[in-house]
Amino acid sequence: MRQLLILIIGLIMGNQGISQQVYSKKQPFAHTYSIVARDTVTGEMGVAVQSHWFSVGTSVIWGKAGVGVVATQSFVNPSFGPRGLSLLENGLTPKIAVESLLELDEGRDVRQLAILDVNGNVEAYTGKNCIQAAGHIVGNNFSVQANLMDKNTVWPAMAEAFKKSTGTLAERMLAAMEAAQNEGGDIRGKQSAAILVVKAKSTGNSWEDRVVDLRVEDNDNPLKEMRRLLTVHTAYDYMNKGDLAVEVGNNQLAKENYMKAQELNPDNLEMKYWYAVTLANIGALDEAKIIFKNIFKQNSKWKELTPRLIKPKLLLITDEQLQEILKL
Repeated sequence: MRQLLILIIGLIMGNQGISQQVYSKKQPFAHTYSIVARDTVTGEMGVAVQSHWFSVGTSVIWGKAGVGVVATQSFVNPSFGPRGLSLLENGLTPKIAVESLLELDEGRDVRQLAILDVNGNVEAYTGKNCIQAAGHIVGNNFSVQANLMDKNTVWPAMAEAFKKSTGTLAERMLAAMEAAQNEGGDIRGKQSAAILVVKAKSTGNSWEDRVVDLRVEDNDNPLKEMRRLLTVHTAYDYMNKGDLAVEVGNNQLAKENYMKAQELNPDNLEMKYWYAVTLANIGALDEAKIIFKNIFKQNSKWKELTPRLIKPKLLLITDEQLQEILKL
């Protein structure tokens, strides 16, 4: 069996660095809790993690649109991320991928690993020598796993929270992590967190395939900061939709998206500014001027920017109307 697995991975990986990377025990710690999951409506796949370790997302979470996601932790073997995804991409199931990676790894007893594929199939593993409390739960289209926890109720709390949660996949995974922290979380405390969500199907453009990619590298309360960042991320997603609407001349749709962005991030001057620009473009100049005046009072650079929007036709007003705005 061992030789067969070596052959399988060797053929897939091209025999590059197996002995050095798979067998190596000199790997960083990542005692932590994480979740891999799939949204059954959108097909998006995600992985999220928190730990009392700096920049935990760098080594723990991996994902590829149209393929799957991986969480590799405890005495983490980072090669499990790219290798696991490659195995999925070449047709192996998460179960076979996990078994193959662990069979070739001398540090398997202190590893924790979870792999989910594009169809929602999941496999997870907790080594017998992972520091307690440690364990995992595999559910429908998700898996939660944790080690070095304050108590053994942490990952069950994650599973229940994810099953009961609503919203986007990122929001649901964050709810699961918050439930873990409320249950005690990592016995050492908290430091960093990360969330990655990829599309169900690859566009062929890697920059378009990541729906969410957020990291809190070093923070006293990483999940609180992650919640803030996710809200800002959603707001800017509405901003991007507004920009796209402007590009095609649909200013009414742009107005709606910019308004939604402001509702999520009401103190952001840029969001207010582009909303005011959109109001001016659809003829609501009086309403726009009220917003412009407030923005200019807080930061005069926005007034300096405004006439520069005329040439690229981002601000569709007359010279007289522009002067009215600049006098505010």
